[in-house]
Amino acid sequence: MGQGTPGGLNRQGFPGDRKQDGSDKKEKKFEPAAPPARVGRKQRKQKGPEAAARLPTVTPHTKCKLRLLKLERVKDYLLMEEEFVANQERLKPQEEKAEEDRSKVDDLRGSPMSVGNLEELIDENHAIVSSSVGPEYYVGILSFVDKDQLEPGCAILMHNKVIYSLGQYFGFEARIFWFGHLGFRIISGSGSGYFRYGLLTFYGQNELVQVLSVVGLLQDEVDPMVSVMKVEKAPLESYADIGGLDAQIQEIKEAVELPLTHPELYEDIGIKPPKGVILYGEPGTGKTLLAKAVANSTSATFLRVVGSELIQKYLGDGPKLVRELFRVADDLSPSIVFIDEIDAVGTKRYDAHSGGEREIQRTMLELLNQLDGFDSRGDVKVILATNRIESLDPALLRPGRIDRKIEFPLPDIKTRRRIFQIHTSRMTLADDVNLEEFVMTKDEFSGADIKAICTEAGLLALRERRMKVTHADFKKAKEKVMFKKKEGVPEGLYM
Repeated sequence: MGQGTPGGLNRQGFPGDRKQDGSDKKEKKFEPAAPPARVGRKQRKQKGPEAAARLPTVTPHTKCKLRLLKLERVKDYLLMEEEFVANQERLKPQEEKAEEDRSKVDDLRGSPMSVGNLEELIDENHAIVSSSVGPEYYVGILSFVDKDQLEPGCAILMHNKVIYSLGQYFGFEARIFWFGHLGFRIISGSGSGYFRYGLLTFYGQNELVQVLSVVGLLQDEVDPMVSVMKVEKAPLESYADIGGLDAQIQEIKEAVELPLTHPELYEDIGIKPPKGVILYGEPGTGKTLLAKAVANSTSATFLRVVGSELIQKYLGDGPKLVRELFRVADDLSPSIVFIDEIDAVGTKRYDAHSGGEREIQRTMLELLNQLDGFDSRGDVKVILATNRIESLDPALLRPGRIDRKIEFPLPDIKTRRRIFQIHTSRMTLADDVNLEEFVMTKDEFSGADIKAICTEAGLLALRERRMKVTHADFKKAKEKVMFKKKEGVPEGLYM
């Protein structure tokens, strides 16, 4: 009998196939492979009720976002325009009323209006005023005048209305008192009747009376003579157009230009910059030309005035013009005030025998006060120029007012050569021109004389219909200029 094999082993003694119990996993069945993906044209979506109810796909695309922002901006603009139109419609009645009120104020002011000065404020509705000619008046201030800006000394506008009044009842003296007290000016008289002013009634002869009242205020009053002194356009001359004068250019830069551009340098070294300089020397040596170069090189406001312009006809107008000049310079600071021919007002003081001489001395005293008075000048520099420094008053030249005196001598050989090169640089010269002959001459040439020689030589060439200037033209021009110079200047004038 054969014995059975142990469990789990087959007949050869190896583990054999044994039926798995229920806990074992079943064997995997065969599954066919997935069909290949469809390649080619995309199958069309079938239309139907489901496709109609489905919402379109919305993606956050860049173009859509930009379009949305653009439409929102357009909407904001439209809203702004709508608000603007609504505001204009709402403000239109107010503008019409303001225009009507403005016309009423203009009618009250009248035309023309007189210009006067406010001497004293009595109260909110009354003041004492004066005009350029005539006495002072006690007048009323109309309600539409801005009283916060009224201060003694300011320029005001007064209306110029003429009415009929009566004042014979009080007699001539009383009439003058009452009408002067009420701000009236009597012009003429004719007829009879009565006149009422407030609660007062006057009976008697008709008088033509001018009523004065403050109706306005002049803002930023600037004398027209001072406004034309301001150099609006910088001159074309620069330091490169000046032949020689290197020492003079250096001195004026240190005294005028550098304190305005780099004031911290003077603070660091512990000194106060100079207040002004004076340029003196013979005519034609380049004083005014150097002042033009300063105006060209700096961005400061440049005010130029001739000394004779400060001499005015009426009493007190000269000192007033000097005060106005420095006030405008202070308002426009940093600024430079250039006074040419200062010897017109700055001569030495003697016993004056006429009103004109005394007025010139008062103008110079005001100039002395403005140069070194109680108030500081700040960033205002002064340049004076004269041909006769020996005739100026010593008080004008003392340190503290004029700290530097810059002399302009006649040009030497090196300076002459440089000036000839500057003035002949744009001229068409012939080959025979030898400028060294004129540079080395013993005649005393100024810079203006050299310029006149070059100009005269060009005119002589044009007279002969030539486009080039020859050496002979320069010789003739030199003789002509030197002859006029020796003939026109008295001997011993410039010592």
